[in-house]
Amino acid sequence: MVTRADFVTIIPILIVVLSGCAVLLAESLKRANDRPWHELLALIGLAGAIWTSLAQWGNDGLGFGVILTDKYALFFNIMLCGIGILTTLLSIGAADRDRIPSGEYYALMLFSISGMMMMGSTRDLLVIFVALEIMSLGVYVMTAIKRGSEAGVEGGFKYFVLGAFSSAFFLYGIALAYAATGTTKLDEIGMLVASSAQQPDLVMLLTLSMILLAVGFSFKIGAVPFHMWTPDAYQGAPTLVTGFMSTAVKAAAFAAFARVFLIALEPFRAEWLPMLSVVAGLTMVIGTVVGVTQNSVKRMLAYSSIAHAGYLLLGLLAANQAGKAAILFYLVAYAVTNLGAFGVLAALTTNDRPHDDIRDFAGLWNERPGMAALLTVFLLSLGGFPPTVGFVAKWYIFNAAVQEGLITLAVLGVLTSVVAVFFYLRIVVMMYMTEDHAPGHRPFAPKLAVAGMVLALAAVFYLGVLPGGLLWAALESVASFF
Repeated sequence: MVTRADFVTIIPILIVVLSGCAVLLAESLKRANDRPWHELLALIGLAGAIWTSLAQWGNDGLGFGVILTDKYALFFNIMLCGIGILTTLLSIGAADRDRIPSGEYYALMLFSISGMMMMGSTRDLLVIFVALEIMSLGVYVMTAIKRGSEAGVEGGFKYFVLGAFSSAFFLYGIALAYAATGTTKLDEIGMLVASSAQQPDLVMLLTLSMILLAVGFSFKIGAVPFHMWTPDAYQGAPTLVTGFMSTAVKAAAFAAFARVFLIALEPFRAEWLPMLSVVAGLTMVIGTVVGVTQNSVKRMLAYSSIAHAGYLLLGLLAANQAGKAAILFYLVAYAVTNLGAFGVLAALTTNDRPHDDIRDFAGLWNERPGMAALLTVFLLSLGGFPPTVGFVAKWYIFNAAVQEGLITLAVLGVLTSVVAVFFYLRIVVMMYMTEDHAPGHRPFAPKLAVAGMVLALAAVFYLGVLPGGLLWAALESVASFF
């Protein structure tokens, strides 16, 4: 029997779904000359989901079948809805300029967020798969939402095809886990895995399951060697869709990745630690080295996103409380920083000057000093400069790895972070020290979009100087479940 407490657990997800339905209804009822209110409906729904998640913070451990409201799930609810709010604010003006159908755009974003919230809230592998597909289908369409863009259609098609392959790997991994244990619930799998050490047949099935699940998750986070979709999808998608993909999708994937590998497969840590260590090392190196060679800013940020996935894997590999909390802190830090950077790119983009090539930023300081200053801060935070939140996030991640003896990976992370500074500073040098040979092609951003950038800027500095509150929430969140 479903109790009132059970129903309360899914209210944040329901609010986001209903707000997506409201956007579609508003679009269907819109007259030819009416101004759509899709942004307002999206903001109301996301703010309502955040409010209800905060209201449940003290009711730790309630569950609706396979859906939980532990603090870990609530933390991701708040983070993902916050990413949605920032994306919505930054999309005002940019979506119209790119001729993106706003009704479809905001509805797809909201439905994708509902799937992401389910990924962070469930304790069942099958529900993770369903949530993964809900999230992915919306993002596939958002990638190719500019129907007149050949690059967007190509990127969306590649993302869809490779995503289908990764989903097949993930589903086979679930099937093998069920064959070995007779259940798809994470906590039950964890107990059965711990007791299966003396049964070779079960160990073989579980090892294959572990590998296939790791492949599925590695694709979603853009880890090497499953990253090949990332540059094309990021470059082809509208700028703010790229920002949304690089932050929200990564956060949701890591939410489920950590639950599966640190609960269900934690007894197999000795088996998956070497495998994921190699993946993390390759991801940091290739993401950084190839990123240095890029002239397209969106492709450069795509490879930057790949490198950051490698840093996040260090927290998963550490598997201690510091590492688990560092994953949550890093995801928030990366979200506000990367969305701010993509918000500036979107605000500057025009049809004749897309601001995708590094040379497009020449002389930006002379023409738009505010935008140049904002982008500089976001790039320095991505590079890990103090006193930005990027520095604190990397320090927490590397410190957690060192605590568990992962010295080589921590040193590799520091070295690749230093190399990555080069491609961030290339843009900064272009903005301040290079003359613009094609002035006058940069639009002014709407006030709400500027408000979104300033909000991201404030978060970058506040969390960089006073990270204690967010770190405390992250520690409480992981303590409530792991």
